[in-house]
Amino acid sequence: MSTITSAKADEYYQALLNRDSKYTGIFYVGVTTTSVFCIATCRARKPKRENVTFYKSYADALKNGFRPCKICCPTENSNEAPVQVTKAIQIIKENPKKKISDAKLREAGISPDLVRRWFKKHYRITFHAFQRMYRINNAYKELKDGKKTTATAFDLGYESLSGFGYTYKKIIGKSPSSSKGANIILINRLTTPLGPMLICSSEKGICLLEFTDRKIIEREFRDLQKILDSKILIGENEHIKQTKKELKEYFNRKRKKFDVQLHTPGTEFQNKVWDVLTKIPFGTTATYQSLAIKLNKPTAARAVARANGYNRISIIVPCHRIIGKNGNLTGYSGGIARKKWLIEFEKEVTTVKN
Repeated sequence: MSTITSAKADEYYQALLNRDSKYTGIFYVGVTTTSVFCIATCRARKPKRENVTFYKSYADALKNGFRPCKICCPTENSNEAPVQVTKAIQIIKENPKKKISDAKLREAGISPDLVRRWFKKHYRITFHAFQRMYRINNAYKELKDGKKTTATAFDLGYESLSGFGYTYKKIIGKSPSSSKGANIILINRLTTPLGPMLICSSEKGICLLEFTDRKIIEREFRDLQKILDSKILIGENEHIKQTKKELKEYFNRKRKKFDVQLHTPGTEFQNKVWDVLTKIPFGTTATYQSLAIKLNKPTAARAVARANGYNRISIIVPCHRIIGKNGNLTGYSGGIARKKWLIEFEKEVTTVKN
């Protein structure tokens, strides 16, 4: 949505001229003469005041026909973790068995309030909840490798076995002594030219890749945990690392096909539909009817559409390549604006390479 008052727009325009980093992510500016949108710190030549429109979210800018600026990469850089948050996360990784208090953050020159707000907004949990999940994830790995519960608990800084057991069971769903066979889904965050995404992976492969603003993402988390009888923990495995690498190559126009292992729990029919989706060539589009024909079920277009709607792995399982039989864009979980961008992006890459 565009800003309401002209005074606010003037304030934002001055911030754009000054490249004021305090406004990064606060507003997005659409430039009508180039059809791109930027963040406050963009290094590009500044447009005239009459040629800009301000938006409160990158989604609004996309909906109004603007595309991300290639210089400031607004959907990536406006959502990157601030330096203090990055530093706080690094402290946790360097001290996986220690509890990092607000006092320790302040000693490191980090604002606990800033970190807390960022985690609530981008992970929907507190920083201390993130810590607990990270520590318990490490405990789970150690117990699975045969380490004794007592040693693990005290190494993590717990003063009692009961305290460790309570927290462990609350997060994992099972007691330390009975969790060796517990299933864990790891969740991580990444930024893309179309905005931040959350990625989940089991030991078998990637089981979710969604934009963080997807309305039903929390329901998808609940469904995944129930279907796979698993708990979601903050972490990263080789599947997640490979996905991040391949997505970066995709957006850098260096990859058309994904090789990362997928884990797609669903019905036999749903998996057949998702498999056919992955076979739609890069840079092309298809209809539900055409997919139904490929499945030898020409009258099952609606069933194909429903299965498509249950796809939890955006971009890699390319449901964005599905259009209506009349050629119009159909619904997309990431939003029509993103769908349009992805289709045009892939066609452009194909055209340039050919």
